[in-house]
Amino acid sequence: MALQQWFDRAAQQSESNGGGVIVGAPKALGLSVTRQEWRQAAEDVAADNGRLLALWASRDGNGENIVRAAFIADAGVLLLSLPLTAAEADYPGIELRFPAANRMQRAVADLSGVPTTDPDMRPWLRHAAWPESFHPLVDPHTPPSPAIPVVDDYAFVTVEGDGVHEIPVGPVHAGTIEPGHFRFSAVGEKVLRLEERLGYAHKGIERRFTEFPLLSGHRLAARVSGDSSVAYSWAYCQALEGMVAARLPARAIWLRALALELERLANHLGDIGAIANDAGFAFGLAQFARLKEHLLRATERALGQRYLMDFIVPGGTRVDLSSTSALSLIESIESIVAEVAILRTIYDEHAGLRDRFVGAGVVPPALAARLGLTGLAGRASGQAFDLRCDLPCDPYGDLTPQKAMRTEGDVAARVAVRFDEVAESTRLMQRILRQLPIGLNHVGLPIPTEGALGIGMIEGWRGPVFLALEAGGSGMIRRCHPHDPSWQNWPVIEHAVIDNIVPDFPLINKSFNLSYSGHDL
Repeated sequence: MALQQWFDRAAQQSESNGGGVIVGAPKALGLSVTRQEWRQAAEDVAADNGRLLALWASRDGNGENIVRAAFIADAGVLLLSLPLTAAEADYPGIELRFPAANRMQRAVADLSGVPTTDPDMRPWLRHAAWPESFHPLVDPHTPPSPAIPVVDDYAFVTVEGDGVHEIPVGPVHAGTIEPGHFRFSAVGEKVLRLEERLGYAHKGIERRFTEFPLLSGHRLAARVSGDSSVAYSWAYCQALEGMVAARLPARAIWLRALALELERLANHLGDIGAIANDAGFAFGLAQFARLKEHLLRATERALGQRYLMDFIVPGGTRVDLSSTSALSLIESIESIVAEVAILRTIYDEHAGLRDRFVGAGVVPPALAARLGLTGLAGRASGQAFDLRCDLPCDPYGDLTPQKAMRTEGDVAARVAVRFDEVAESTRLMQRILRQLPIGLNHVGLPIPTEGALGIGMIEGWRGPVFLALEAGGSGMIRRCHPHDPSWQNWPVIEHAVIDNIVPDFPLINKSFNLSYSGHDL
């Protein structure tokens, strides 16, 4: 069956029972499928160059397991739901078509107790923090702490041969970063293989969501991954507002876009400096850290917070922007634009940086497509996908942002994409600030009906942030699944580092700058 036929079936299902339209994100349809159709649909999505957005498990009102997967293609978003009976011990894995699904499926088994046919079912998030028989998203009680903590005997893949040795790094690192274990197999300093193990920062966020009212869950969403607060809180509110068919004031929507681009700019400024520092160019770190601090202070003066964790709320924004603050923010952005232009010339002409950047951590476009590399890292490897352009929500249809893209797929390309996106974000923000619609910045919302399902999708600075939200009774959240693009991109680093030297790993890793926290729910 061609992919379009699955979309057609989803539309027909919607017309027949009203259950196929998934509210919130634009052009999204839902379809309930059988066990046999589940994998065939994934095959057809892959054949049509579609992308896997997320995979997770939920439960219906009767307590029966449902596995869901969201895919995105030219036709829009297709959300497949596979109901499982009590007699079904597993469901068909889709990791052969979408390699990133492997870790998602393992996380589903850890959290919800629903295994797949994928032969790799090593624990991903559990780390012996709870008994193997306990599943945090479905079991009602906190498991007892074992008298003697048991460490998992995790079966890393071994590489054998003359001169091959293993270098374990982490999970505790020398720098102030979150925990992750990296197992290198190397000959001399050349990397033959890298295997990651993450999940050490498990916070129980998905379970915590079920203790929140629907109208308050945006606060927790904003804290899934602190560097993407705006993207997550907007995705949450987009899903929630779709459930009640809310119509937001234009000013509120434009203010949200301003906040999202401020978040993108702050992260790019910080990363451009940090990547240079990993190449031994401390001047770049100092200058871009200064510019980021300048931007954060300007953001706080204009909108009340350095990092906008509480800016986006259901129905709009928490605070408005005064005309005086808008003019001040324009001045700050203009000064940053001028300095970044000078610094980009310095980066481009610095022989030492070019020597470290060019050819390091290459992900060719064909490999990027095969592995599902997404976001800014994907656009640096020829994957021309950006939700703001390809499936825009308001106001991006009016703002018409331009994609930044390279095909070289190395550290230099990922830095270049960041520089290009800095230029585009500052252009968009100046337009927003000068053309900000007049009106309200917030409207009230009713509580969604029990059983409603909504999804939100926002192009965060790292890539597409996805969130699925289900309404429970008494105005509470039944299920909320936030998904970071790092799920797709972490496995790609294992390939990007091959044939590079071990000392280049921090540079390559920082050029992606993926989230540990957003990957560990």
